[in-house]
Amino acid sequence: MEPLAAKWQKRKKVVMERKTNTSSNGYVIETEDLWRVYKVGLQEVPALRGVNLKVEPGRFVAVKGRSGSGKTTLLNCIGGLDRPTSGVVRVFGRDLSDLNEEQLTQWRREQVGFVFQSFGLLPTLSAYENVELILRIAGVGVRECHERALYCLELVGLSKWVHHRPYEMSGGQQQRVGIARALANNPQLILADEPMGELDSTTGREILALFRRVVEEERVTLLIASHDVLVDEYVDEVLQLKDGQIVRQN
Repeated sequence: MEPLAAKWQKRKKVVMERKTNTSSNGYVIETEDLWRVYKVGLQEVPALRGVNLKVEPGRFVAVKGRSGSGKTTLLNCIGGLDRPTSGVVRVFGRDLSDLNEEQLTQWRREQVGFVFQSFGLLPTLSAYENVELILRIAGVGVRECHERALYCLELVGLSKWVHHRPYEMSGGQQQRVGIARALANNPQLILADEPMGELDSTTGREILALFRRVVEEERVTLLIASHDVLVDEYVDEVLQLKDGQIVRQN
């Protein structure tokens, strides 16, 4: 039987035709004068204040800032989980305001992977089942579903842990399952919100190195929200967010 890694490397040629989707000027992510204002009682609290952002394909980009700076809100708007108060969000050249909730759900399912700080795994399911469930929801056939789940777990170094449940794993291993799950549907974009927040520095470095490898081998665009100084060593670009505005870019 053909090794899983070799098989999925061949299939990349087909997948990459889909992964080249960008806007007409070559950006995967664009925001224009993006505002998100929340109402708290009678007060209006701006989480994002006119953010202008452009991310090229295949880049590993960090959005850094203190708690409350707007990092999570920005990722949620880009991922279609939150609607902007005003401004434009375009992902793969598509204005997300043109999509209704059903279309957004389908779009996220097909093109975006999410990695969360608290892992977000179903505790009663094994590592394999947590990844395979995403594929079954997407309507992938049984055989392909099985092979893709195993491939993603192999990619993140968990081939020997496929039948273990989250409580039997370390925090780093659980986050690897989360990354495998995010990769399951061959997304074009991965959004990671404080993925090292519950990990020690050594494990955090391992996860960042894995992200770096995923960007290079799977050719995805990866946007990570973090306040961890470690990310600077691994990303292509750092965007500094303060009070809902990008104040520095390097």
